[in-house]
Amino acid sequence: MTGAIGFIGLGVMGEPICRNLARKTGMPVFGFDRADEPQQRLEAVGVRPAASLAELARQCDVIFMALPSGKHVQAVCDGADGLLNYAEARHTIVDLGTSPVEASRDLAKRFAAKGAAYADAPIARTRQAAEEGTLSVMVGADAAIFARLHPLIATFATDITHCGAVGAGQVVKILNNMVLMQTVVALSEALETAKRAGLDGKLLFETLAKGSADSFALRNHGVKAILPDTFPERAFSTEYARKDITYALDLARSVDIKLQGAELADKLLGEAIDSGYGDLYWPVLARVIKASRRA
Repeated sequence: MTGAIGFIGLGVMGEPICRNLARKTGMPVFGFDRADEPQQRLEAVGVRPAASLAELARQCDVIFMALPSGKHVQAVCDGADGLLNYAEARHTIVDLGTSPVEASRDLAKRFAAKGAAYADAPIARTRQAAEEGTLSVMVGADAAIFARLHPLIATFATDITHCGAVGAGQVVKILNNMVLMQTVVALSEALETAKRAGLDGKLLFETLAKGSADSFALRNHGVKAILPDTFPERAFSTEYARKDITYALDLARSVDIKLQGAELADKLLGEAIDSGYGDLYWPVLARVIKASRRA
């Protein structure tokens, strides 16, 4: 692949992903973010700051976006200075975030009208995985675009799945997050029930990890956040988590299915936000369960 790589959104996940691209591709990488600090840190590995989206589009053929929500993606692509204004046949735009399925497909059509390609490639796993280059990525794109992007994505991911056409990656990622959030609800309910029954929470989680209830959510969200009641800021927030469960419920409505488990997770995330936990790491919904009593 020739040309340069652009990267928009140098936040919690975007900065380490961009760093891996710069270190491992040997290609010029340009970064764009409203904050100066990540740009300055990335200059140490050769990432060049872009002054505007127009400059980024002028310099780069492939442009990755790691943005908080579909609304942010829409603003970057469709705003007054958005990427759609500068799209050409040489461009491939890649959304690494979680965005609504239909919005992704609509953007793909609009970029295609300019001759440009668009792919959804939402990422999964933790910031540590982003730093280590061991993310899981679910790609929605045609086969030729997937083949073109695969070596770039492989610089920051060890599991790369071609899920189908544009939008398919978002379907899988949204459902991944839905299952994760429902699992965290179950872990939170189990922990509080065990404590009220006189059991040690650490013993419970250690024992669950040895049996059929073991999971990524248990070993990470459960042991590292829910058990010690540690929910930092600058992690994936409750506000963002509720955005993702809303995408799942919207997807369910579009295919005429009622998701009662997802509705419960949405309710608890909403109660956590109402309790002032919106900016905290989203497994903080465990505090809502901890405070609950039967009516």
